[in-house]
Amino acid sequence: MKTYAFVGPSGTGKSYRAQMVANERGINYIIDDGLLISGNEVLAGISAKKAPTKIETVRNALFQNEDRKKEVQNVIRKLKPDKILILGTSDEMVKKIAENLEFEPISETIYITDVATEEEMKMARNIRVTQGKHVIPVPTFALKKDFSGYLLDPLQIFKSKGKGKAPYISEKSIIRPTFSYMGNFRISDTVFRQIIDVVAEKTEGVNRIHRTIIKKHEGFDDGIYIYIEVVIEFGYNVNETMQILKKQIIKEIEKMTSMNVLSMEVVVKGVNVERK
Repeated sequence: MKTYAFVGPSGTGKSYRAQMVANERGINYIIDDGLLISGNEVLAGISAKKAPTKIETVRNALFQNEDRKKEVQNVIRKLKPDKILILGTSDEMVKKIAENLEFEPISETIYITDVATEEEMKMARNIRVTQGKHVIPVPTFALKKDFSGYLLDPLQIFKSKGKGKAPYISEKSIIRPTFSYMGNFRISDTVFRQIIDVVAEKTEGVNRIHRTIIKKHEGFDDGIYIYIEVVIEFGYNVNETMQILKKQIIKEIEKMTSMNVLSMEVVVKGVNVERK
């Protein structure tokens, strides 16, 4: 497997241009910030941008975690790619990643200055510093599960290759990991309960939420577990009403908090019967 490197200082637009650089050299696999990426899919690894501290970010990016390292190596052995592109902030960093993953020595290095102007790099750096935005060269739908609690925005790049040539079109994602620019944050269980109460109030056939339990899961599949007990109005189909309620609660929580709902259990505890 031939190993390429794409090098540039942090925040200068490497991930933004990674697929373009790879595409021009016929490379279908990219190593970027702890992830093995091919086309629109994350094949293995966990993003260094999810790490709670900058030290842990570096460790993840360098594949110093034995489990993550083996996960990526196993996928590569199975797929047997002929080329791969490693992104890094320095020659030493990409060399270290190649060594840790037991790749062949880097045969060619492309620098960000080869593909971006000084003005473009300055603009990218300014966005990173002032807004804390990072780009991952994968569509947003492919990242949602692994970035619970992060704000995700889709980004599409269209670049003409000249007359008579097919344009380069790439979907990427902008993520904003909060620790890097506004400190750690927590969402109180009260927030989830209030969202659930409002959704229930607007759902036809639901009388009220009797009880709500929220459990947070922190790990590779960050997100929350929800358990609710519901009182419904007499005369409504229980199963259909609960399916509508469940779907709306998940939709609103994921939209408003960016947290993944890993599972949701709904128990109907009573029926409200209005007596004349």
